[in-house]
Amino acid sequence: MLPITADGIRLFLHVLAATVWVGGQITLGALVPVLRAAGADVPRTAARAFGRIAWTAFAILVVTGIWNVAAAGDTNADGYQVTLGFKLAAVLLSGVAAYAHQRAKSRVVLAVGGAAAALFAVLALFFGVILVEH
Repeated sequence: MLPITADGIRLFLHVLAATVWVGGQITLGALVPVLRAAGADVPRTAARAFGRIAWTAFAILVVTGIWNVAAAGDTNADGYQVTLGFKLAAVLLSGVAAYAHQRAKSRVVLAVGGAAAALFAVLALFFGVILVEH
């Protein structure tokens, strides 16, 4: 068996949290029509339940993301800082949009916030893969 290292644990926690944050948003978004058919309050109840684990996952993503950058080898490599900036912007925008979605009083803010949170989460995931690749 290969050794279990701090780097492996760090990456595992980051990927696990990204799975919950990004994958959960996509899954919940896809289930909204079915949840609505089950009852008017069902989507809100499901979203609240998801929020309890999603925000924990988001916090773990931020902490392990900082740890990832601290552990990165050559952060001065050509384009690394720009890509990291795009990732950080996407993370921030995903969090802000998810918060707006969670606090929304209108259907427009609810819809736009949810869609934007998921879109920016996927972008953050994409830029994260690019950073790891290089």
